[in-house]
Amino acid sequence: MTEEEARAWLDQQFDVSRETWERLEAYLALLLAEMEQQNLIAESTRPHVWARHIVDSAQLIPLAAKAGEGQWIDLGSGAGLPGIVVAILTDRPVQMVESRRKRIDFLNGVIEHLGLARASVFGGRVETVPVAQAAVISARAYAPLPRLLESAVHLSTEKTVWVLPKGRNAQNELEAASRSWQGVFHVERSVTDADSAIIVAHAVKSVRRKARG
Repeated sequence: MTEEEARAWLDQQFDVSRETWERLEAYLALLLAEMEQQNLIAESTRPHVWARHIVDSAQLIPLAAKAGEGQWIDLGSGAGLPGIVVAILTDRPVQMVESRRKRIDFLNGVIEHLGLARASVFGGRVETVPVAQAAVISARAYAPLPRLLESAVHLSTEKTVWVLPKGRNAQNELEAASRSWQGVFHVERSVTDADSAIIVAHAVKSVRRKARG
């Protein structure tokens, strides 16, 4: 996907207003400027930020379209991908979870600069976030699926929609998770990379095996 195709995809999916375009562009400017201080995205992706980061994040929103009202919780937000993008493109309250101080400071700065009143940052590990009933949970490059579910299940209900970009390892991670977790899982192809996939799930719960004997 070229940068021009990325912008066209965004406009087609979200009918992006001038104010929203300005926020997206301002976010990218802050992100690229912050790269002088900390490594937020791969250097090789700089020329392709609209496709590799903005659209790659925004594509999760339609996949969560059937989620009920409520909070979107983004695990291991890092540079704000997809959390900041979701906060710009939707009206949902978004909570980003990040444990690294410099990245927490960056995210809070972006929220303030862009006026994202419904966005917030929890500074700490995912396991320490207070129990919640998220409508949507996302995680981009956070952890393998079994560990991801274990760390965040206390933030979910049976109705929570999980949208989890998993690159080329989606099927392998699903198979690994099936030993300890059950739910309704399916795999969607990424619009930005034909070889990458996104795991979408709901009704996720731990499998409690009865002890033998």
